[in-house]
Amino acid sequence: MYTITMLFWFSMIIVTYLFYLLTVAAIIITFNTTMLMSDLYYTIVEREQLKNSHIPYTDNERETMWANVINKTSWIDVVLIQCYMEWRPKELGLLKIKNVDLKNWEITGGMKTKAGTDRTVPIHPRIRPLVIKWYDKATQLNSEYLFNCTDTTTHRSSLKLSYDKYMHRINRLIDTLKLNPDHRPHDGRNTFITMCKNAGVDEYAIKKMVGHEIYDITEKVYTKRDPQWLHNEILKIQ
Repeated sequence: MYTITMLFWFSMIIVTYLFYLLTVAAIIITFNTTMLMSDLYYTIVEREQLKNSHIPYTDNERETMWANVINKTSWIDVVLIQCYMEWRPKELGLLKIKNVDLKNWEITGGMKTKAGTDRTVPIHPRIRPLVIKWYDKATQLNSEYLFNCTDTTTHRSSLKLSYDKYMHRINRLIDTLKLNPDHRPHDGRNTFITMCKNAGVDEYAIKKMVGHEIYDITEKVYTKRDPQWLHNEILKIQ
């Protein structure tokens, strides 16, 4: 009887120990699997974030575009104008001829926020010939908008530039010039801000041109800037 009892308890100890080992193994496997899935998840997320992030046009890409500017209007002009004037894609399509001041070299437009609506942005000297080309073309078309999609076979009412139309034309341009295929319609705006930062343009000047809210009371309320200030700042971009 004593021997049977000892065997029983010994068996229970073995079973308990085996159960313990299996539990520990299950925990380790679960932990490793969770960590692996977590790493995989964050790798996917990081890739998507990178894919969806704004990518400024590089110096080489901008030079490639400049090298392909022609006498007639082309969408290369518009991307370069965006790079030197920062307009959002939708804002580009809403810029009106009446708000293009070729005497003082500035354009008024913008939307989305209070700070971004009806803001005035200087026309950088390098893109002035491009703006003039599109201005003259819009005048010939008797269009109220600066940019018009004349490279379409649809009705005249569809000449107005929309976000989707701009994206479609950028994709064709990227494919033709062999630029980074991950570029998106907002990247010209990102390029402008990047060039401003690299050129040492005043932080408040950048915010004012791109339509970002200025929260500094001293700058926003008490500082009175000379009308030529933004023009002087944008000239820092080469």
